[in-house]
Amino acid sequence: MSPDDAVKRGIDVVGAGIALVLLSPVLAIVALLVRLRMGSPVLFRQQRPGRNGQPFEMLKFRTMTDRRDASGALLPDDARLTGLGRFLRRSSLDELPELVNVVAGDMSLVGPRPLLMQYLPLYSPEQARRHEVRPGVTGWAQVNGRNALTWDEKFALDVWYVDHRSTRLDVEILAKTVSQVFGGHGVSAPGHATMEPFRGNAA
Repeated sequence: MSPDDAVKRGIDVVGAGIALVLLSPVLAIVALLVRLRMGSPVLFRQQRPGRNGQPFEMLKFRTMTDRRDASGALLPDDARLTGLGRFLRRSSLDELPELVNVVAGDMSLVGPRPLLMQYLPLYSPEQARRHEVRPGVTGWAQVNGRNALTWDEKFALDVWYVDHRSTRLDVEILAKTVSQVFGGHGVSAPGHATMEPFRGNAA
């Protein structure tokens, strides 16, 4: 581990640990609301690619039901996203359990967002460079448009972060994230619950 990586890891552990303690009442309230409104499980768990594409289990508060159609297939995201779920996403409260992933070393406070495992073979070599660092709870793309960006714009910002990352930049991103969260900007792409699926550069 390089000295810069060691500093970043130390900031992650201390920052996420303090946040978990200070936000524990909020975590408890959100968990209770999810349990009352949507039942169990309270947490959404999904395999996501971490550094170098290695999978880990990412934690989030659940925002969607498991409603299915007559054939047993899950309904589209828009149909399963609840009112509480929309609020949690708009406020980014659904992301708070990822602080546990940060403490565990799977994620960083700042870095490219961990996307879906099935996207891995769809990236161009340049886009795949976003996995050279740990994924983040927030990132450069998140404070520059979030899900209102196109995939190409988002990946370009992710790679820019990989090439220019520093403690000063991380502090800037964290400060901008606070403003972004309160503003609720860029939570979803037009016509989608979050972002339309990435279909690869060939598409």
